[in-house]
Amino acid sequence: MGSAPASVQLALPDLTLDLRTDRGVFAHGRVDPGTKLLLLEAPAPAGAGNLLDLGCGTGAIALTLARRSPAATVWAVDVNRRARELTMANAERNGTANVHTAAPEEVGDEVRFATIWSNPPVRIGKGALQALLATWLGRLTPDGSAVLVVQKHLGSDSLARWLDDAGWAVARLASRMGYRLLEVRR
Repeated sequence: MGSAPASVQLALPDLTLDLRTDRGVFAHGRVDPGTKLLLLEAPAPAGAGNLLDLGCGTGAIALTLARRSPAATVWAVDVNRRARELTMANAERNGTANVHTAAPEEVGDEVRFATIWSNPPVRIGKGALQALLATWLGRLTPDGSAVLVVQKHLGSDSLARWLDDAGWAVARLASRMGYRLLEVRR
């Protein structure tokens, strides 16, 4: 698939980011409304330690985490090479030096996360999504938390039940525009 770069501006109450997007990367040419809900409504991320944007896309979540927690190391993880490249270029463009992009297998097993924010790839299928979340949520620090945004019609409520059944504490933080914002803790 050929490249079709586009630029978008993400304006939040506390920061503005100029993001480059491209075809083949989630939310080409826009900021996904679920992502924007997460960025507007999620509790403040940990101020230090390792933070994770799981499925970084163009980096809107990673860069927001980096700006809000400048003393932290933000891991922007995605299986898509183009997404990782865009995130790194967007980090440089927006002056966020504390963002580290990586493929999932490049994150050492010893790395633990104080905060995970994600608009997870629900379209990969229920089993694959559950395996993905079990892996990464298992890497939360004992007092860490994750915030996930999931479309209601794409299974947010069943995902919340599955997480609860798997032993996670799940709270619905918001429900707007057809999205649910879920906070997950040990």
